[in-house]
Amino acid sequence: MSPVLVFSVIFGYFLLLILISYFTSRKANTDTFFTGNRQSPWYLVAFGMIGASLSGVTFISVPGEVGNSDWTYFQIVLGYLLGYLVIGTVLMPLYYRLNLVSIYTYLEERFGFWSYKTGSFFFLLSQTIGASFRLFLVAGVLQIAFFDSFGIPFEVSVLITIILIWLYTFKGGIKTIVWTDSLQTFFMLLSVCISIYIIGQQLDLSFGAVVDTVQNSDYSKIFIWDWKPGNNFFKQFFSGAFIAIVMTGLDQNMMQKNLTCKNIGEAQKNMLWFSITLVFVNLLFLSLGVLLYVFAQDQGIELTISEETGKLLNTDKLFPNLAINHFNLFAGIIFLLGITAAAYSSADSSLTALTTAFCVDFLNFDKLPEEKKKKTRMIVHIGFSIILFLAIYIFNKINDDSVINSVFRAAGYTYGPLLGLFSFGLFTKFKIKDQFVLPLCLTTPIISYIVNANSVEWFGGYVFGFEILIVNGALTFIGLLLLRKKV
Repeated sequence: MSPVLVFSVIFGYFLLLILISYFTSRKANTDTFFTGNRQSPWYLVAFGMIGASLSGVTFISVPGEVGNSDWTYFQIVLGYLLGYLVIGTVLMPLYYRLNLVSIYTYLEERFGFWSYKTGSFFFLLSQTIGASFRLFLVAGVLQIAFFDSFGIPFEVSVLITIILIWLYTFKGGIKTIVWTDSLQTFFMLLSVCISIYIIGQQLDLSFGAVVDTVQNSDYSKIFIWDWKPGNNFFKQFFSGAFIAIVMTGLDQNMMQKNLTCKNIGEAQKNMLWFSITLVFVNLLFLSLGVLLYVFAQDQGIELTISEETGKLLNTDKLFPNLAINHFNLFAGIIFLLGITAAAYSSADSSLTALTTAFCVDFLNFDKLPEEKKKKTRMIVHIGFSIILFLAIYIFNKINDDSVINSVFRAAGYTYGPLLGLFSFGLFTKFKIKDQFVLPLCLTTPIISYIVNANSVEWFGGYVFGFEILIVNGALTFIGLLLLRKKV
């Protein structure tokens, strides 16, 4: 693909985002940046959240991982439905009743100062690492597809993209994000659908034959009932439920969009349709994964297999490689749009959510005069842009996939304390010794990590999957029980 063409696509895409930002940020104030003036149409929020929840990692990883895990990921997706039900019926009514801007404010009202700061700190840590990791992965694809052709270093290309994100979010904030996320979701889904269509054409398959190919493939196995593996149905189903609760319901990034709806009724309608649509979208990604491997086999494309594990290596590179090097030019352009949209649909909202959480939770933002608020918000927004850039720079310098993946997984452990804190607050009436909450929440992820690392030896071959999150939350809950104040 011509570098000039790639540049034209990316330039045109960001031009469109900046145009949307111009129209959505007119007459914008601090309330617009943080809450969108609570005027967002629920259907727009629901559609945009699909792109934000999938991200660039899902866009390239889920289809590629089909080669190793078949469709077992769909067990997690089914669990999401239970998690979103809890969010819509338990958490969102709470947030709307308290009229929250930062959802972690609830922890101060329920427990006290240290619980509040601890909850927000763990979000800031997780979101910074997670957003940097996702942007790093996709920036690598764009570097190969475009920036390397002009001899532009990786650090410069990342700096340019973060500056572009800052430009279209610095004024309109969450109001702009709601609209740009919808555009990004559209391009992401368009890319998947066109890729499926192109593969069907090149394999000379009708629509019905494509469906039959996916349905009858050995890769389309969903359910695993053996209790030992990490992808056992019950492990993945309940893990999916808790992942949805913590990474959507207890995540400022995702909930800030929901809190821009006009009222709780519209927010719940948004959550209902978002969760249903997300199931079908994931089916699309998994179907694409099957077709990618069928296409690779048909074209005689060699896939590297690990001698130690017998699993495929570099599965994340399968979709980008086929789209850019083996599909036609149109499909390559649409893939580029899709991967760019997937990267920035999560990165831009993360930047806004990090700014919101830090301003509201750590700077007593509500007590500042309006002009001071604007200046402070701008400084914080720039500050987190720099932090994201530095984190991606460090990932690139490490240049070790196993280390970087370990850092990303470690960030996932920080959602366990949030799960424990909110669960304890919602389902008990105890007060706690607030000053000990931070040490407790620093300890439980470490214990969870040790348990996970030794589970095979300690528990007769049992392998933890994502359900280690539940263990982490349970340990925090038990710790809070021990810290309760005696009446």
